[in-house]
Amino acid sequence: MADTVLYEVSDGLATITLNRPEAMNALNVAAKVALRDAVRSAADDDAVRAVLLTAAGDRAFCVGQDLKEHIGLLAADRASGSGQTMSTVREHYNPIVKALAGAPKPVVAAVNGVAAGAGFGFALAADYRIVADTAAFNTSFAGVALTADSGISWTLPRVIGPGRATDLLLFPRSIPAQEAYELGIANRLVPGAELRAEAEKVARALAEGPTVAYAALKESVAYGLSHSLEEALEKEDELQTRAGSSEDHAIAVQAFVNKERPKYLGR
Repeated sequence: MADTVLYEVSDGLATITLNRPEAMNALNVAAKVALRDAVRSAADDDAVRAVLLTAAGDRAFCVGQDLKEHIGLLAADRASGSGQTMSTVREHYNPIVKALAGAPKPVVAAVNGVAAGAGFGFALAADYRIVADTAAFNTSFAGVALTADSGISWTLPRVIGPGRATDLLLFPRSIPAQEAYELGIANRLVPGAELRAEAEKVARALAEGPTVAYAALKESVAYGLSHSLEEALEKEDELQTRAGSSEDHAIAVQAFVNKERPKYLGR
């Protein structure tokens, strides 16, 4: 059986590939465990300076929970009274989203097809989304009588506003790539045939960049969303001190003076 998630590190870039194209990269238990472990590895590995999250095939990025497996697990829950099936949010989805959003390095999602439910949530947890013009997004949850998970209740309102987010959650529908771009869900829209090359180009450029500064930028934006201006200014002071003490800052300043392109070390 093929691995449900592929993981590769090359020149500072960790590429994580959902690998169930025959099931539209739906998340069975094995895939969720493998994805959680891969994302955590990439986030914790100092040798990894950027992450590319993508998927095999051209139909789907990830359609969320594997409902075929889910039906069987629910039946087993009813028979045993264990109620274990929905613990997947705590055991799998939450750790995946925390690792993506909290990674001290940039995370790029290359969305090659449908991103629904948790697949949509994982894409939103990335810092930058490059989307094929044939892709689409769907919250999906209400369509199967569930509420939001995979961070969507937090990320989607911040990307498109609470009114639009509530509309898409209450009335799930397919959001075409062009509309997703206009809403701000997609940061960059490219022809499907060019997606992988463009995503790798962007991710590798980030992997060669000032990693400490990127981590500080991620932290400052997340902090600023839930704190006052005064608190955000104090956080900026703290993070700028950290970035200013990095080797990469010294390299950048010297390269600027020398009119050279800086070669960052990621520290």
